[in-house]
Amino acid sequence: MTTSRRTLLAATTGIAAAAATTTAATAAPRTDRSNGHRPPRREHFGTLDNGDRVDRWTLSGGGIRLRVLSYGGIVQSLEVPDRRGRTANVSLGFDSLDDYVADSPYFGALIGRYGNRIAGAKFTLDGTVYQLPANDGPNSLHGGTEGFDKRVWDVQPYRSGGDVGLTLRYVSKDGEMGYPGTLRTRVRYLLTPRGELRIDYEATTDKATVVNLTNHTYFNLAGEGSGSIEDHALRIAASRYTPVDATLIPTGTLARVAGTPFDFRHGKPIGKDLREGHQQILRGQGYDHNFVLDKGITGKPRHVVTVSEPGSGRIMRVATTEPGLQFYSGNFLDGTLKGSSGRIYRAGDGFCLETQHFPDSPNQPGFPSTVLRPGQTYRSSTVYSFGIDR
Repeated sequence: MTTSRRTLLAATTGIAAAAATTTAATAAPRTDRSNGHRPPRREHFGTLDNGDRVDRWTLSGGGIRLRVLSYGGIVQSLEVPDRRGRTANVSLGFDSLDDYVADSPYFGALIGRYGNRIAGAKFTLDGTVYQLPANDGPNSLHGGTEGFDKRVWDVQPYRSGGDVGLTLRYVSKDGEMGYPGTLRTRVRYLLTPRGELRIDYEATTDKATVVNLTNHTYFNLAGEGSGSIEDHALRIAASRYTPVDATLIPTGTLARVAGTPFDFRHGKPIGKDLREGHQQILRGQGYDHNFVLDKGITGKPRHVVTVSEPGSGRIMRVATTEPGLQFYSGNFLDGTLKGSSGRIYRAGDGFCLETQHFPDSPNQPGFPSTVLRPGQTYRSSTVYSFGIDR
């Protein structure tokens, strides 16, 4: 939602390559000789208790290999090269469907209908009170007990110019998890020749509702299962953040980061101030806070974050149209989960950068609105670009 002294460097212009022709295949894929890449490949990943089939899609482009599940739209793995050209998976997750269903802390998942927390598991819209499932103490988190992360999405391969990708669709019925309106959602994952993973979100509704979609990938640029992310250097273009109460609901204040552990404006290792006795760090057991991005809401993605990992030389930059970013330092990973590498995940073994509108916005009139009405289209885009520090 969570040390080295190396200075953050600008990301390289990308990892050169052209993108793949996107024809789905369940058998061994053929190589597109025009650009050397393979079209998306679909394989059976498992079956849910209700009989629904879950597929895994694999696609490559721009030096990146991405695996996505139809269950939850989950980014199961994201493989990128280091400064020596060695490829590693930089996203936390599992190697079996059973693990995702039984006990996943939203690894790699698409989050909706409302990402992050809603206070008291309820909100009022146009004079009507809507009650939601409480699944985080008294609050509703990430869409409730059965949010978009637990749904099977319709997935189709996608191609546009040099981009290779997947289009995922899900229809959330009126009243699902207590939310009003039938919401038709489309999410597109794209790999570009520039070494980028782009996620585009769209949604429409037939009744006034609230929407806040995001992705919950846990990153470790040293490689999944490699240990702590505290030496990753992080820079966030945010002069303010939203402090939280004891249940991690924003108080409504937009506090200055200056002079606090939340000041990442000039870049610093994640672990540098993680053990400070600041009240907000104590409440979140680390970082689990929304940062108010200086750029605000934008029509096109703008760069807001740079992360670098000194050992591998990997750099990740994040650009988004959203006004907020939930930085979560993996505080609640407690050593009870075994990842796809076979290694145990402990606190601080991964971090999340959830681009979003602010938590609890439906109950906070001073925050940017998350209301979507009939005739309107919800749109949001986030781009993760990968490079190397040589």
